[in-house]
Amino acid sequence: MEAYEKLSQPTAFAVFVFTLVLPILVGLIAMRRTRTASDFLVGGRTMDRVVVALSAVSSGRSSWLVLGLSGMAYKMGVGAVWAVVGYVTVEMVQFVFVGRKLRRESARTGSLTLLDYLEARAPGRGHALRICGAVIIGLFLTAYVAAQFNAGAKSLGAALDIPLAAGLGIAGALVMVYMVLGGFVAVAYNDVVRAVIMIVGLVVLPVVGLIQVGGLDSLLATVHALDPARVDPLSIGAGALIGFVGIGLGSPGQPHIVVRYMSVSDADKLRSSAVIGTLWNVVLGWGAVFIGLLGRALVPEVGDLPDGDPEMVYLALSARFFDPLMYGLLVGGIFAAILSTADSQLLVVASTAVRDVYEQVLRAGRPLDEKTQLRLNRIVVVIAGLVALLAAYLAKDLVFWLVLFAWAGLGAAFGPALILSLFWKRTSRAGIIAGMLAGAETAVWWKQAWYGQWSLKGATGVYELLVAFPAALLAVVLISLIAPDPRRGEAAGDPGSVQVPGDGGAQDPP
Repeated sequence: MEAYEKLSQPTAFAVFVFTLVLPILVGLIAMRRTRTASDFLVGGRTMDRVVVALSAVSSGRSSWLVLGLSGMAYKMGVGAVWAVVGYVTVEMVQFVFVGRKLRRESARTGSLTLLDYLEARAPGRGHALRICGAVIIGLFLTAYVAAQFNAGAKSLGAALDIPLAAGLGIAGALVMVYMVLGGFVAVAYNDVVRAVIMIVGLVVLPVVGLIQVGGLDSLLATVHALDPARVDPLSIGAGALIGFVGIGLGSPGQPHIVVRYMSVSDADKLRSSAVIGTLWNVVLGWGAVFIGLLGRALVPEVGDLPDGDPEMVYLALSARFFDPLMYGLLVGGIFAAILSTADSQLLVVASTAVRDVYEQVLRAGRPLDEKTQLRLNRIVVVIAGLVALLAAYLAKDLVFWLVLFAWAGLGAAFGPALILSLFWKRTSRAGIIAGMLAGAETAVWWKQAWYGQWSLKGATGVYELLVAFPAALLAVVLISLIAPDPRRGEAAGDPGSVQVPGDGGAQDPP
């Protein structure tokens, strides 16, 4: 039965619609807690450890996991698991070290955004740091959100047999409505709901699939018979393996992920969040890989998938294995994954435009009242969402690779600058700006620079993040040594003992 035929059944369609409407209900509830800019952007720094853990995992994985990684496992086999290894390892460490330190420093300085923190860490004349960061966030996050909307439209098209434009309209409207209502609180709690739905889909579907094919040994034997290389994790080659593992380097530079650490009620609670987040990262990652392998065993010809697209393997297997009720929930799980990242990224775009550009640059010295800040943030969410929808409509790249490009640009631009600013007290303002520019420009140049008929990435097979991250790291260090800040100490972010509101007094960094 075709996917859209099964979803047209009343039970499946009702459950699917419920998963779409539920975030709006959560947004209405969250609106009662959203009264200030701090509430809208970081949840008033009162979020629970479990909420932070599941929200960080959910917002970081998105369509890249459910559609992109499962599709990649369908094409290349077990080797796709190396992409999981990279981000799981980095994010486990990131929760405990980067997250705790950033939570303390951002609370001490009253920072509501990543650029707020970097500006407070290395204060100086002019607005070059904020403007540079805002441009990078605007460009890469727009591409990132566009990829999420594109994935949502592809899923709706396959499930409901509707055109791309209609799917984009539905996905965009759903995200923007509840974001306008509840801001960060709505986003965070919706992420928890979506994480649960994603967990159901990426655990139940592989388990049922393994039962259907006769167990793990039978699955691997079937895939091996089709292509022995697909059951060899080292068959993808050293370059691809290093590139996949290197995906994790992008995590510290994702504004929509690190803002989760800033929102937790107590920095030390991030230790528990690390355990919870790591567990679910592993479960979700392996689930996506198994779905790809099961798809290859049960639907060996890619032309038999919806639209002949490997990234639709999750949808195809869900339609094959489950009754209408469960199928409606699992299709809703695709949207759960997609929207959990798109909303977080739109929130970062809004905070960057209103807080970092309008309030801190264009109106420097003239702070906005809370009511005006809230209204402007909501307006920017809608405008940014419409721009991303247009970009998604025009996008032709695959979800997996478009997301990886945006991930690389943001990860290289902000990751080295953030890490060094937290743990190396000689990091200077000029060094941070140089690192942001070097990371973003190297990522774009490596992917897009053409010489004749080939790009450097295409010629070498090296993922742009693996080149851009060390380039940015080197730029921060060298320029910080050449052009140090004129002042040191606590005002410039000295990582000594600091007083953090709500954290129980003076605390030392890890």
